[in-house]
Amino acid sequence: MPVLPGAEPYRHEGGEVGVLLCHGFTGSPQSLRPWAEFLAARGLTVTLPLLPGHGTRWEDMQLTGWQDWYAEVDRELRALRERCATVFVAGLSMGGALALRLAARHGDAISGVVVVNPANKVHGLSAYALPVARHLVRTTRGIASDIAKPGSVEIGYDRVPLHAAHSLRNFFRVVDRELPRVTQPLLLLRSPQDHVVPPADSARILSRVSSTDVTELLLEQSYHVATLDHDADRIFEESLAFIGRLAPSVGAGKEGTATGG
Repeated sequence: MPVLPGAEPYRHEGGEVGVLLCHGFTGSPQSLRPWAEFLAARGLTVTLPLLPGHGTRWEDMQLTGWQDWYAEVDRELRALRERCATVFVAGLSMGGALALRLAARHGDAISGVVVVNPANKVHGLSAYALPVARHLVRTTRGIASDIAKPGSVEIGYDRVPLHAAHSLRNFFRVVDRELPRVTQPLLLLRSPQDHVVPPADSARILSRVSSTDVTELLLEQSYHVATLDHDADRIFEESLAFIGRLAPSVGAGKEGTATGG
C-alpha cells in the first residue's frame, strides 16, 4: 500500500550529534516532522522512521506487532550510531516507550532520552478484554488528533486494530520491567490535559527509571499530540537545550541534506 501523503519517513544528514525520533501508535512521522526539521535546521543528524504497519491503512497494522515496531527503531539507532559520535533518542506516546526501551538495552551508546506524553500501560477494563476481544472484533475507535490547537491535524488511523492493541499492551509490560535499566539523562514533557495517556503513565516511568539527571516539564496548553499543538515550539527548544547541555558540539556540524516526503 502507498504511504499516506505527509506520513513518509524523514532523514537529515547533519553533524556528529544524531537524534532518533519515534512516532506513536497508529500515528506516523508527520506528528514529529516539525520537531525533526527544527533539529535538522540546527545542524543535527536526524532520523524519523515510519513504523511497520503505520502510515498506510489500519489493515496493514493488524498484521504487525511490537517486535516489528521495536526492530525498526533498533535498526535505525544502529545505523545512526555508525554515522554519529553522540546519539539521543526521543519519542511521542508509544514512541516514548520505544525510546525508553532503546535506552534500557543500548546503555552508554545513548547519551540522553526525550519523551513527550510517554505511554506505559493500556488502561481500563477493555485492556483485560483484549486477549479475547481481538478474536471477535477487529477494531475500535481511533485515538489520533488529540490536539487543542485549531486546524492542527495528526495523520493517523481512525480505527485501532485490536490485534495490534493487544501487542501494544504486551510491549508496555516488557518496557516497564526494563525501566530500571534506563540510566541516561531524561527529559520528560507531558500535557496535564491529555485524553489518550493519563498522568499515571509519566509518574510510573519517573518512579521506575534509574536516571539521576531527570527533568519533568508540563505542557499546559496542549493535549496528547503536543508536538503539533500550542506547546510545540517549547518542546523543540527544550529538547535542543537538553541535547546541547549534554553534547556541547551541537551546532558545530556541517549543513546537511534532508530526505523524505
